[in-house]
Amino acid sequence: MKKFSLLLNILLICATGANAQYTTYAKIEYERKVNIYAQMEEMGENEWFDRMKSQIPKFSSTYFDMIFDTARCIYKPGRESPNAFKMFGGGPATGNVVLTDFRTKKVVANKAIYEQKFLVQDSMRKIDWKLKDEIRTIANFKCHKAVGRICDSVYVVAFFTEDIVISGGPEMFGGLPGVIMELAIPRLHTTWVATKVDIDLPKESDFTVSEKGKKVNEKELYETIKSSFKDWGKMAERNIWWSVL
Repeated sequence: MKKFSLLLNILLICATGANAQYTTYAKIEYERKVNIYAQMEEMGENEWFDRMKSQIPKFSSTYFDMIFDTARCIYKPGRESPNAFKMFGGGPATGNVVLTDFRTKKVVANKAIYEQKFLVQDSMRKIDWKLKDEIRTIANFKCHKAVGRICDSVYVVAFFTEDIVISGGPEMFGGLPGVIMELAIPRLHTTWVATKVDIDLPKESDFTVSEKGKKVNEKELYETIKSSFKDWGKMAERNIWWSVL
């Protein structure tokens, strides 16, 4: 009887082996998609935009990886994209690297914002998430909806899965009872969507962050960037939001 129970458990685990609740490590690939047309229309560059519209893609896609185990996760640029439009679609956050330590509740991030390089060191970001009823499937995982805000007024929509229980996600977003598989910031016309989950054992070298850059916390970064972009007109707010992701 004991042998039968053991065999049954093994079969159940094998049958649900793709379900990440049995996984303590993996690599998630995200596709970040920026709506360039919407950005240009928002900036009011109508004449230039009308001339260039046929020469530029509507969406610019770039890829990022999040590697994690039970203790930490790191988010960083992934494979090259054949559809990356860097002039307007990339944004200052194109090369961000974010290391989150779940044990210490600390975050270290490399951020290159135009000519400036920063090393952000702070506690894990706290967002007052509100859970919603909507459910969708993303990369074969059942995901629940949550909404929150950054910078007081910038609306953020997330879909997270409870089948991967670490509290991480793209950039410095987290704080939900599971991994964020999709993130949308409508005011940036940008989404991050998990395209696949690979059960790869991470190496210690995966969790490295450069120590170059001006050392700041999140508040100091915000104040510095706000001052730098004060004369940028319509682009100022959007660049601030990109920078504090």
